[in-house]
Amino acid sequence: MADDTVPRSEADSTASVLTLAAIDIAPLRALLAAHALDLVVVADGEPIPGSYWGEPEAGLIGHRVYVRGDTPVHSALHEACHLIVQPPERRAAVHTDATDSVAEEDATCYLQIVFAAALPGVGSERLMRDMDAWGYTYRLGSTRAWFERDADDAREWLVERALLPV
Repeated sequence: MADDTVPRSEADSTASVLTLAAIDIAPLRALLAAHALDLVVVADGEPIPGSYWGEPEAGLIGHRVYVRGDTPVHSALHEACHLIVQPPERRAAVHTDATDSVAEEDATCYLQIVFAAALPGVGSERLMRDMDAWGYTYRLGSTRAWFERDADDAREWLVERALLPV
């Protein structure tokens, strides 16, 4: 098996995260399809359309999530969840930047952690560690602490919209 990590940046080569090349993407593709989203894999070295943060981060255009093998799993899930938390009529207009509010951003982060549990070889624990390594920041100091002790508002937002898996 090929190395399953990619450095966060040249400035922090010790931080590594799980990439799409290291997992079977079929379950991710099925998860997105269940929410009327398409996962589009671009060739290694090719630009990722709609990437807000730049490559290797996932990109968004309409109902499509663009990724490469070196795209971090957390990035693919995060961008997909941005689309999932939006009403379908807003999805068509999305190009690169999908955030509408702090509440949507929090719901997106919460949902990506929940969805990671359903992906073989990923899991919520690994995803939260990768989110920390990549630079997500929360008041309580870690993604796990936020998810377990400070995310009630995000969970409620998702429940009100029937977006949490049963």
